[in-house]
Amino acid sequence: MIAKLTGLLDTIGLDEVVIDVGGVGYLVFCSSRALKSFDKVGDPITVFVEMHVREDHIHLFGFIDQVERDWFRLLTTVQGVGAKVALAILGTLSPDDLANAMIAEDKATLTRAPGVGPRLAVRLLAELREKTADLNVVSNAMRSKISNGQPNAVSDAISALVNLGYARSAAFAAVSKIAQNSSDTTSVELLVKSALKELNA
Repeated sequence: MIAKLTGLLDTIGLDEVVIDVGGVGYLVFCSSRALKSFDKVGDPITVFVEMHVREDHIHLFGFIDQVERDWFRLLTTVQGVGAKVALAILGTLSPDDLANAMIAEDKATLTRAPGVGPRLAVRLLAELREKTADLNVVSNAMRSKISNGQPNAVSDAISALVNLGYARSAAFAAVSKIAQNSSDTTSVELLVKSALKELNA
């Protein structure tokens, strides 16, 4: 199995790159987000790889870091999400965006990705929300505050921001950051004011 490739960027296509490793060119499919992170042909490049072996082909999928690769693996465990849809999701949403959307149960953010309709968004949330803990940028302490600590204030602050027009996942991320750094998470007004500063920074 191939887990990582390091070589020279030989070619950049619409959804793939060719990486020259010691004179051998490897065709690697990547998300649009990953493709944008690569500089120019001839530059050294390292990608983390997920290898799919089928009867009629062997495909390599490349990622800029292990977190993105872990998300790809997780996404493709969901019925209706193949490699193409998983790459489309990762091309639209960063791992942080995905983590926040999962915890905040933000269907709207998930449906921004090509190939993800409302039904698939619901399935993604149902199947992956509890599986994202190891990949999540949100701390266990924050998860505890939301589920046990002061759920009403935190949830109400998130709802207030959503009502102001912010995406649920963005509101969740902002309130999460404030709550992690604050000993007082009982004041909705304070959480909202601080989160607004974070969102508008």
